[in-house]
Parts: sequence; C-alpha cells; structure tokens
Amino acid sequence: MIALDDVLAARERIRGGIYESPCVESIPLSQLTGARIWCKLDYLQRTGSFKERGARNALLRLPEPQRRRGVVAASAGNHALGVAYHGSLLGIPVTVVMPRFAPLIKVTNCRALGATVILDGDDVGDARVHAVALAERDGLVFVHPFDDADVIAGQGTMGLEILEQAPDLDAVVVPVGGGGLVAGIGTVMKARAPHVRVIGVEPEAAASLTAALAAGAPASVPLSPTLADGLAVSRVGDLPFAADRRVVDRVVTVDEAAIALAILRLIELEKSVVEGAGATPLAALIAGKLPELAGRKVVLTLCGGNIDTNMLGRVLDVGLVADGRLTRFTVSVIDRPGGLARLTAIIASTGASIHELTHDRTFAGPRLSEVRVVCVVETSGPDHVARLHDALRGAGFDVAT
Repeated sequence: MIALDDVLAARERIRGGIYESPCVESIPLSQLTGARIWCKLDYLQRTGSFKERGARNALLRLPEPQRRRGVVAASAGNHALGVAYHGSLLGIPVTVVMPRFAPLIKVTNCRALGATVILDGDDVGDARVHAVALAERDGLVFVHPFDDADVIAGQGTMGLEILEQAPDLDAVVVPVGGGGLVAGIGTVMKARAPHVRVIGVEPEAAASLTAALAAGAPASVPLSPTLADGLAVSRVGDLPFAADRRVVDRVVTVDEAAIALAILRLIELEKSVVEGAGATPLAALIAGKLPELAGRKVVLTLCGGNIDTNMLGRVLDVGLVADGRLTRFTVSVIDRPGGLARLTAIIASTGASIHELTHDRTFAGPRLSEVRVVCVVETSGPDHVARLHDALRGAGFDVAT
C-alpha cells in the first residue's frame, strides 16, 4: 500500500528528470461544460505521456547490479516509450516487448530511444507473458506498467503538482486503465486535500475498475476495440485496486462517440492534440456523466498525446458526426439533366457544404428514371441538419437517413 511519503520521496527522486507540466485554466472548456475547468497538460512530457513519472522512479529504485543488467517492459506504446527514454538517460539497458499490432511509429520511436524491441503476441497481455519469461530467463527486472508500488508513487507526483498549481480545487478527473495513475493521484488528494473528489473515467469497452469495485476484487472483463487504447486493460492491478477502493470517490464510463467528440473539442478549443485515453476526462463532462461538478473547480488530467496520426483523421470524422456537423443521407433524383443540380442548389441554399456525393443506379430500385444519391454534408450542428432535411422534403425529395 503506497502512502503520501512514498509519493513525496518519488518527487525528490525524479526531480529534474521529469517536466513539471503546466496546469492551466480553460475558459472555452469551462463555457462548454459549466464547470470551472483547469487542464493538467501532462501530454507535454518528452515521450507524450505521464508514464515517464512512474518509469523513472522505478528505474532509479533499482540497485546498481540490476541497473547494469537491465530491465524489460511490455507495452503497446506509452509505458514502453517512458521506460525506453529514461533507461537511455540513466544508462540502463531496456528491452521492450510490444504486441505485433503496435503502431509502427511507437515501435520506431522505442528503437530510436535505444531500446531493444521484440514484437510478440496479439495483445498487451500476450506481450507481458513473453516479457516476464524473458525477465526470468535473463535475470532482468520486469517493470510493470501499473501493478508496481514505485510506478504508482511516481505517477502520484502529478497530484502534488496539481495541488500547487490549482489550489482550492473541488475535483480531479483521471483516466483509468490499470488503475495506477488514479491510485497515485488519489493517495495524494486524500492525504493533502481530503475534500477533493477523485473521479475515475473508463471507456465502456474496458471498464475493469467498475467491474472490480462491483466484485470487491480485481476481475477480468472482456475488451472491445476503443479509441482509448491506452486504457484497454482487462483487469486492474492488485496494488492499484487496494488504493483505488480507498481513494476514488466515483468511477464513470464513456462511449466511443463521447471520446471522439472530446478529442475534437480539445483540438478546436484548446489547440491540444490528445489521444483517446487522455481525452476521457473531458468526454465524461460533455457526455453529462458528472452533473454534480457544475460550477466547481475541476482539474482534467490530459495525460497522453500519442494518438496514431493515421487514425486521427478518422477520429475527427467520428467526432464531427457525433457533433452533428457531418451528416449522411440518401435521396432519389430524376436521372436527367438538371436533376442533380436542383439537389445541390437546395443543399447550398441552406448553408450546408457538400463533402461527398455518390450515385447509385444499380440499387436505386425499380424506377429506372431515378438515381439514388448518397450525400455526405458538412453542417453547423443538429439544428442545421433538421433545417436541411426540411428544405429537401419541402422541395419534394424523399430523404432517408
């Protein structure tokens, strides 16, 4: 069980090697959510996530003979990057086992940081099994991403910074995967500012802490694909859970549409590119999951920015759809000159912008004089979509959504 003294010691240990990221007030997010929002920008760490805190603390706790021998970690991204980076700074050999599906950019970055990268397994669980076997075979220390007291204490240093940077706060909202970050931050809050509500957020596709709290012990849950891939943990750690059940006041879940919309809002309003896991605190507020925070001073821990650039465009499109700013519908048009022009003129008259039009003659139905047109249109929101549909129906078009 970690205590405040462990986190305080970790802070002194990692001081100078970790960026003390800013925690700034956000006027646009406050206006959006109705709470007084402050954002802890830990995605600004050198490798793009809070994982560096726990990784550096764990590495510095190693005895000298073990430092010379090296460590092994298993991760699909952020933990691997954190261990690789601080291993290189401290002169500790690092081997990272990553699943075969790991994003190529993260594999490349780990190698660029000097780590030996092994690709094995279909998921992080498989990679972890291989990493533990390597540790036992070669006498290496396995650095667990969350079920490790030194790692949890290192992550908790973010909580100390938050209390200094955003005094008099009422709540802190934290993403939850394996449970280590919220355990560390919660330990600090309950020791230093027990009135502060500690709220965890999980994706619906990986609600492992929710399941553990319901069962009274860590329990495995089935995983589904999620934009918050950094939180896709099927079972919370034993050590984090022992702390979480004492220091976490509430846990909520968010769906994929809310996560995508939160990523979009952060880019548009805060000019911050944050990965799905890091966007879940905002997702919880904009999805209406935390109405009790209205008017309260709330810190959102934006703790990861390593979104796959190949996925970012698709995520933004999903966010635009969730926001009612990208809509798709089908209409039938007379298949003769002027039919399509009439359709596009009505769309333009409402102020909407055509993103894509697709003709479908083969499956348009038995009326050979008509062609089906699938329209993807940019709008300003749901009300605009409704006005567009009304205008089309008023002009005699049969609109199918």
